[in-house]
This record gives sequence, structure tokens and C-alpha cells, in this order.
Amino acid sequence: MAAFRTLRRFSKSRQRRGIEAAKLRGVYKGRPATIDLTQVQELRQQGLGATAIAKRLKIGRASVYRMLAA
Repeated sequence: MAAFRTLRRFSKSRQRRGIEAAKLRGVYKGRPATIDLTQVQELRQQGLGATAIAKRLKIGRASVYRMLAA
């Protein structure tokens, strides 16, 4: 079991180094945003609540809260 943990730790550290190198090259940018922040903010300014915004945009309510907190 200890050998497996050592191998996993080594693999994770190599992966981390690879991701950091890719970020420096501008290749690794993460997943593109699929929710339009301005649209969520506009609906909120119109007085809509999180549930109504989520239903209108067909997204989860937690996603609305996350966007409003950003």
C-alpha cells in the first residue's frame, strides 16, 4: 500500500508540474465559461430572484448564487 501511495504522489507532482508549465505557455486555461455573468446581473437588477433567474437561463440555482458572488 505504501508503494502505491508513493507512486501516486510522484504522478500527481509530475501532473502538477506539467499543468504549471502549460499555464506559463498559455495553453492550459481551464474550461470556458458557459454562463453569461452580465445576463445574470441584468436579471438580478430587474428584481428577479435566484430561482427565477435559474429557470429563465436553464441553469442551476447554485450557479446563479456563484455568479452573483463573483
